[in-house]
This record gives sequence, C-alpha cells and structure tokens, in this order.
Amino acid sequence: MATTAKTVLITGCIGKGIGNALAREFHAQGFRVFATGLSVPELEDLSTLGIETLALDVTDSEHIATTVDVIAQRTGGTLDILVNNAGIARTIPMLDATEEDIRSVFETNFFAVVYMCKAFAPLLIKAKGNIVQIGSVTQMVPYTFGAMYNASKAALHAFSDTLRVELEPFGVSVTECMTSRVISEITTNSAHAERRLPPDSLYLPVEEYYIQRKSDSLQGALDTATYAKQVVNQVTKSTPPKWYWAGNLAWVVWGVTTFFPRSFMYYLMRNSFGMGQLKEMVKSGKIKL
Repeated sequence: MATTAKTVLITGCIGKGIGNALAREFHAQGFRVFATGLSVPELEDLSTLGIETLALDVTDSEHIATTVDVIAQRTGGTLDILVNNAGIARTIPMLDATEEDIRSVFETNFFAVVYMCKAFAPLLIKAKGNIVQIGSVTQMVPYTFGAMYNASKAALHAFSDTLRVELEPFGVSVTECMTSRVISEITTNSAHAERRLPPDSLYLPVEEYYIQRKSDSLQGALDTATYAKQVVNQVTKSTPPKWYWAGNLAWVVWGVTTFFPRSFMYYLMRNSFGMGQLKEMVKSGKIKL
C-alpha cells in the first residue's frame, strides 16, 4: 500500500547505537521508519514506538532482495531515504588480524553497502531520494590498530563520491556522514572486548597502548541522540549536503586534514599509541626480531 509520509530505511538499529537513535529521530520528525537488524525481537524497543521493524542481514544479497520486495509492497514502490549504518570494527594490529577479521569488516562496512545501494536504487530513483552513508573520519586518519576499519571507510568514501556522480542524473543524492567520536555500538563493543594481543605479537611491548586505543574513541564521545538529531536535520533538507561532519572533534579532524600536511597527522598517530616507543625499542636492540 502506498504511503503519504516520507519513508526511510535504516540498517543496524539493534542496541543503543547510532542506528537506533536515527530511527527514533526520524520517527519523531514524522517519517515512516523501517528499522532493520539481524533479529526482530531485539528491535522491540523501536516497535513499541510504532516504528516498523524488519530482520535484515546486510551481508546476504538474497535477504536484501527480499527486503526490497517487502518495502516496495508497503510503500507503493518508493523509498525516500536509505541509511546505511550497519557496521563492525576490529581494533587489532594488521599483522595480528585473522582472515576472518579482515573479510568480516569489509563484508559489512563496504560490500554490504554496495549491495544495499544497488538493490534499493529503483525505489530511490522513483522517489528522487537520498542515500545516507554513515562514514567515519578514520578514512583519512591513520588511526593506529584500526587498519581494516579505516580502509573499509576509505573504500566507502570513494564509492560514495562516485555513486553520487552516477545517481545525480536520476535525482538521487548521496550524503556521507564523516563521523567522529559518537557513543555507538561499534565503539562500545570494541572498548569492552576481552580480546588481547596474541602471545607472538610484535606489539606486546606496547600492549598498554593497544588497550588504551580500544577505548580511545569513547573519550568525550557525543551522545547518539544529539548526533542523530544533527544528521536528520541535515539529510532532510531540500538539498542535502554531500558530506556532513558530525561528532566530537569532527571539525578538528577536518581542519587538521585540510590545512596541515599529512605528515602532521601521521606524527600524532605514531606518538599517541606507542609506535614511536616501539621503534626506539627495535632500534636500540631491546626487542629482537
């Protein structure tokens, strides 16, 4: 059945993270919200508000296709806004990452977004809608021990910029949210994960910095409700921005990466999480390779 209220589908709405907060804010602003997650029962806090909830595994192309059919039936074949929020993080040195670590991050953070954009494009084109990508400032920052996550967000950034050009002729816009330090499920889960460095890790001499790094992104983090309100207010404009910087320190990162040489950010990251100390240990012979 066709709908009169504008519609939005959001991925990754389970828990108390960004997706959940976005669903609540869009709902508060009068949108018909389709909140998705791996399990419908875990979305009960949203369904009690009158938000429509659906199970969706964004890494399963067949599941995505089924969801497209469901949304098309409920809306009359249109979708005004698609929010690609679902994501995972693996805070681990690249040399210690497993194949599962690497593949799972890219499957969820990048390939799933590609699948979602492609599958929902017909509905978005019909509505002349907007795709909202929840990106990260780490796509331009060498945030130590986050190589896979950083790279997945860099891939998302390049994809979104090109997708924007390709969809513009059809009236579809693409907004990438350059997110920094927001209290999300990703940052909370990463901070509290019990994972330690493997016993043969080359980074064991600076493991204290690794432990510090796992919770670093929570320091001074913006609450999800405030972030969601800022994002929704931007992406619902008649002409949504191409990029929107949001979260604590987001504009600081923008300023540093825009006006300072890249070597400055490299210097900051190298000296914030023990890489400088590790280099000296190796150089002095305290660590035998």
